[in-house]
Amino acid sequence: MKAIIITIGDEILMGQILDTNSRYMARQLTDIGVEVTEILSIPDRRDEIYNTVEYAMEEADLILVTGGLGPTKDDVTKKVLAEYFGSRLVLNNQVLGWLENMLKGRGLVMNEENRSQALLPDNCRILRNLKGTASGMWFEKGWKSLISLPGVPFEMEHLMDTCVIPELKQKYPHLQLKYRMLKVYDVPESQLAHRLREWEENLREGLKLAYLPAPGLVKLRITAKGEEVALLEETYESLKRELAGLKVVEGEDTIEKQLGALLRKKAVTLAVAESCTGGYIAHLITSVAGSSDYFKGGVVSYANEVKVGVLGVDPELLAREGAVSEPVVLQMAEGVRKITGADYAVATSGVAGPGGGTPEKPVGTVWIAVATPQKSYARLFTFSFTRERNIAKAAAKALEMLMEDVLNESR
Repeated sequence: MKAIIITIGDEILMGQILDTNSRYMARQLTDIGVEVTEILSIPDRRDEIYNTVEYAMEEADLILVTGGLGPTKDDVTKKVLAEYFGSRLVLNNQVLGWLENMLKGRGLVMNEENRSQALLPDNCRILRNLKGTASGMWFEKGWKSLISLPGVPFEMEHLMDTCVIPELKQKYPHLQLKYRMLKVYDVPESQLAHRLREWEENLREGLKLAYLPAPGLVKLRITAKGEEVALLEETYESLKRELAGLKVVEGEDTIEKQLGALLRKKAVTLAVAESCTGGYIAHLITSVAGSSDYFKGGVVSYANEVKVGVLGVDPELLAREGAVSEPVVLQMAEGVRKITGADYAVATSGVAGPGGGTPEKPVGTVWIAVATPQKSYARLFTFSFTRERNIAKAAAKALEMLMEDVLNESR
C-alpha cells in the first residue's frame, strides 16, 4: 500500500514552524507496513489544496492530510475536501455536544468560531478529537482513503494512535514491511558505503539498505518488504558481520536513552560540566523520561570565573593552559563530580565558533573529559566549522565516551 502525506500551512512553507507531523505519521505508517512515497507541504489556498488532493488520490491508496481545520478564515481544508468529495457542510449535533462539554469543562463559553467546528462534511466518518476542537475526517472513494487530521501535533498524534493506526491494521492485516536499525560510530558515511558496496549490491529485491548520517555516527536501516520480511533477521546478522571491528550499537534508541537505562541498571549517577556545549548534554539527558533517577545535575560554566568559583578549577592553571585544554577540562569533570556527589561526570570545553579560533586551537577544537569512580581522562577532538554541528558532535561524543566507561567499569 502506498501513502502520500500532505501538510497544509503557510507557516510551514515560511519556515516559522518545523513540520514534525510528517515525521510522526510516516513513522507510524511505516511500522505497520504502509509505504510513504511522498510528503507534500502546501499553502492554505483553495486551488493548491484541491489540486494536490486530486493528484494524491490518483497516485496513492492512502492520503493523510494535516492542518487547516481551525475555526478561522484562513483554515479552508474542510471546505475544499467537502467540495472534492461532493458533500455538504452540515451541523453535526453529536460533535456540537462534544464541543460544548469540552469547553464547559475548561471554563469557556461557546462562540460562533467554536460552533463552526461542528460544521462537517455529510459523507465522511468523524474521528472524535478528545484533545481539541477540530474533528478528524475519514473519506472513502472506491478502495482509497483520505484522512484529514488537525495540524496541532498532540491532537494529530492522539487521533493517529487511537483511531487511524488501529483501523488500518484491522483493515489491511496483510501489509508487510519491517526494518532493523543499527548505529556505526566514528566512520564517515562515504567510507561506510565503500566498505558495504559489494554486500549492498548482492541484496535481494525487496531488501534495501539506507544510510542516515547523524552527528558522530551513521545509522544503517535494513528494510524488508513482502515475502523478503522472512529474510530480514538473516540479512541483519550478515550486515553485522560485514561491520566486524567497527564500533556498532544495535537498535534505534538514542544514546542518551541507552545510557540512562544502563545508569539505572547499575544504580549509579551522573553529572555534567559544560562550557562549549552550553547545557546541550544536560538537555539530551533530561529529555529521557525518568532521568531524575540517575542525573544529579550540571553546571554550564561558560565564564572562567564560574569554572574557578563553582567547579574549583585552579585559576593559575586556567591562566597558563587556557580554558580549552586537557588539564582544565579534567578539573571541570572532577569538580562537578565532587560538588554533586555523582558517580560519573563528563565535561566539555572547546571552540564552537564561528569566531574565537586560533591557529593552535581552531574552530571545532573540543576537549572532553570523563571522571569515573576509578579514573579521570580527557580526549581531544577537532570537529567542523559549524557551531551547531560542533555542539551536537561534542555532546554525542561525550555521551558515547561515558557509555563506554559505564559499560566497562564494574561496581
